[in-house]
Amino acid sequence: MFTGLIQEIGTIKEINAVDGAMYLSITCSKVLNELKIGDSIAINGACQTVINFDCNSFRVFASSETLKVTNFNKFVIGEKVNLERTLRLCDRLDGHIVSGHIDGIANIKNILNNGQNTTITIEFPNNLTKQIVNKGSVTIDGISLTVINVTTNTFDIALIPHTLNSTNLQYKNVGDTVNIETDVIAKYVEKYLSSNNNSNNITMDLLERNGFL
Repeated sequence: MFTGLIQEIGTIKEINAVDGAMYLSITCSKVLNELKIGDSIAINGACQTVINFDCNSFRVFASSETLKVTNFNKFVIGEKVNLERTLRLCDRLDGHIVSGHIDGIANIKNILNNGQNTTITIEFPNNLTKQIVNKGSVTIDGISLTVINVTTNTFDIALIPHTLNSTNLQYKNVGDTVNIETDVIAKYVEKYLSSNNNSNNITMDLLERNGFL
């Protein structure tokens, strides 16, 4: 489990494709503290298991399923990625509950810089429409962000300078892809509402009146 608060920007050191999967080595420093083989690290929001590490990097095996639902296939040597270690029970939950299970690949449609404010427009897959709401939480490349200006298939995220400077979004351009994970609570609400047995019991209006939206 993660929070979506990026701890470090790592650099892709090595990529080895094998049998529809991929070995990745990532150079970093902070997340190596007390790291053990078998620990989980979110790479651009995707939970991966550490299989080896040394004094300045760690290695993971990205399965074919990971490659299918993430932008890992587009990685190149030297690319910057967001890194986060798992949440400890004694930590504050300053972001939101993030599973590290990517729901799909989204595209950066527009980047607007206005002084110290940066607004990025994200175009997302149609199957995620019901899980994205205005002022709700979303994870973009592992970053916990707040959704604004939702349309049928786009939404905006407004970045403060700290978030921009602490994540790989500072290196992104229009047309680049990002990994997206919707709010886990939204998934369960959608599942419940889509059930024929419960369709008449809970409505979007009821959820909104009780503070869920």
